[in-house]
Amino acid sequence: MLLSLVLHMHSVRCVLPAAVLLGTAPTYIMAWGAWRLLSALLPSRFYQAVDDRLYCVYQSMVLFFFENYTGVQILLYGDLPKNKENVIYLANHQSTVDWIIADILAIRQNALGHVRYVLKDGLKWLPLYGCYFSQHGGIYVKRSAKFNENQMRKKLQRYINTGTPMYLVIFPEGTRYNPELTKVISASQAFAAQEGLPVLKHVLTPRIKATHVAFDSMKDYLDAVYDVTVAFEGSVDDKGQRKKAPSMAEFLCKECPKIHIHIDRIDKKNVPEEQVSMKRWLHERFEIKDK
Repeated sequence: MLLSLVLHMHSVRCVLPAAVLLGTAPTYIMAWGAWRLLSALLPSRFYQAVDDRLYCVYQSMVLFFFENYTGVQILLYGDLPKNKENVIYLANHQSTVDWIIADILAIRQNALGHVRYVLKDGLKWLPLYGCYFSQHGGIYVKRSAKFNENQMRKKLQRYINTGTPMYLVIFPEGTRYNPELTKVISASQAFAAQEGLPVLKHVLTPRIKATHVAFDSMKDYLDAVYDVTVAFEGSVDDKGQRKKAPSMAEFLCKECPKIHIHIDRIDKKNVPEEQVSMKRWLHERFEIKDK
């Protein structure tokens, strides 16, 4: 019986920290909703400025809890500027904590409130956050032929017109890399071969549409593109084979000791503007991640 109790406690040990982490969301959404109503008759730049500040305070608390409770060690490499910039953030996607990686970098530049995401359309139905992310500056997109380029351009242009600071996070792979999902990996590799691109093994083939539309719409507004590569300690076995990246639950159970983050700041003048050239450039960036 004692052994059963120990095993049960071990299996639910992440429930309390998860409840603490998620329990603050309703309070935050209520505070945001009140501000949304109060600011209805004000210029949008006033709403955005206060919303960014509220989001910064909320995410600062989330980050403080995440870094201190999990005890994870953050190891940064590369060239992360100390000052705020308007940027597109491109990263490999493998875990449910990838969004928090963007926060980890943004807070070190005093830009946490400016983080906005390009998200797959299905996430707009996420309880509480689904509606909020759109109001905070996030953009929901559909894949392939259903991708609405004009809608994305209009929303980005609206933020440019109001001078909204932009830390736009895009995961070009479109979905998380999981070595257990062999059909997804095979389809990604087949697409690369079909397009005449090198086949990637440890990341998925990046898709270009959202990245190209974002850069093309904001090229005169941006300062740089951040190419971010994330590696989780313990995600490669003794034989050099990839394992599934740790989830948020595993972090809350203190099962991942280190996160390695490499940042490559790329001046916007070094990013190809034409879509075909950018497609090749983006794939080359992921070839580097794949090594």
